[in-house]
Amino acid sequence: MTKTFLAAFAVCVLLSAGLAAADTPRDAILTEFLSQAKSADPGFAGFSATRGETLFRGNHAGGKPDTPSCTTCHGAAPQDKGRTRAGKEIDPIAVSAAPKRFTDPAEVEKWFGRNCNSVLGRECSAVEKGDFITFMMGQ
Repeated sequence: MTKTFLAAFAVCVLLSAGLAAADTPRDAILTEFLSQAKSADPGFAGFSATRGETLFRGNHAGGKPDTPSCTTCHGAAPQDKGRTRAGKEIDPIAVSAAPKRFTDPAEVEKWFGRNCNSVLGRECSAVEKGDFITFMMGQ
């Protein structure tokens, strides 16, 4: 009986976690990226704010020479406004400063598409997108 109870409890926890994971539009976006990441790698363990910070702060080769890093335009402090290379102001990218960030799936894909190609010279993977958003959620 104990094994049956523990198994039932585990199922309930997993179901609750799955439902809770999509409570907000941002959570739904992360859930989709998680699904994509697990499709590419069934052993994928989850998103990492540390990897997201490395992506955000790191200098990358492969993209445009004038945008080697996300911080080139967004600045070192994601809670502050940034500037495009053309001088246009960019709203903060940190969720604490811009609560609607990463809540519209079309906007998320549009900006990851543009910015990943500019900085990395390629599309970001689902893992990179999830890591990046996870980092920004803590900022």
